[in-house]
Amino acid sequence: MFRRLALAVAAFALVAPAAHAKPGKKKKSRWKHPSMKNIEHPADAETTPAHRYGMMSREDCEAELTARNIPFQPEEARGVYAPVRLTGPLHGVTFRTNLKEEQRATTSWEISDCRLVLALDDFAQILAKHDIVDVRHYSMYRAPSKSWPEDKIGTRHNGAVAIDAARFIASDGTYYDVLDHFSGRIDAKTCGPKAAPRKKTKQSLGIRAILCEAVDAHLFNIVLTPNYNRAHRNHFHLEVTGAQWFLVH
Repeated sequence: MFRRLALAVAAFALVAPAAHAKPGKKKKSRWKHPSMKNIEHPADAETTPAHRYGMMSREDCEAELTARNIPFQPEEARGVYAPVRLTGPLHGVTFRTNLKEEQRATTSWEISDCRLVLALDDFAQILAKHDIVDVRHYSMYRAPSKSWPEDKIGTRHNGAVAIDAARFIASDGTYYDVLDHFSGRIDAKTCGPKAAPRKKTKQSLGIRAILCEAVDAHLFNIVLTPNYNRAHRNHFHLEVTGAQWFLVH
């Protein structure tokens, strides 16, 4: 199981800081195996949102989007099981790249698997409580290579089941930036007892509180932060897999 899990979280691309580069830009970086101490197997795993959403069929997922009045349009994307594009905010929160509006309508980076959107809809309710109205991310979908088989469903960003969230902006224009404010340390604990930023500031405590509420709610199976490795120093990798385990690092 550990080998499968290691493969599932390995080799994420390094992207440049949100304030200085275009979303989606990346280059190769080193990775390491996650520690088993960061993997949780909750007794109620089958009832968690991440597991339930990840196991949905495309039809059931899109039906739930419609029932929740989530604004979306179906998309076509190689490697993605249930591709959609958000066409409006979730509970007043917009998830978007830094691209211009005219580019956003067609960029592949803003295509998401439907099941990730359900998790983001739950996450938006948490964000709204913290007065967050805008989440800037580097990408959700990253198209696989041209040699990718047409009928192969991808994982992580190839499957559009993950988002790399970099900046959380409040209604008054103030913001939490993962690169500038998380104040983490590789291998440090992210959430739970004894977890704390290196420097306790309003921003470092605020951004961690937001993230850890989502962790406690089991909205995402995989949560990787600057505490995981240097490649994640400027974003939170939030991923839905449908598994009955959870990795927070």
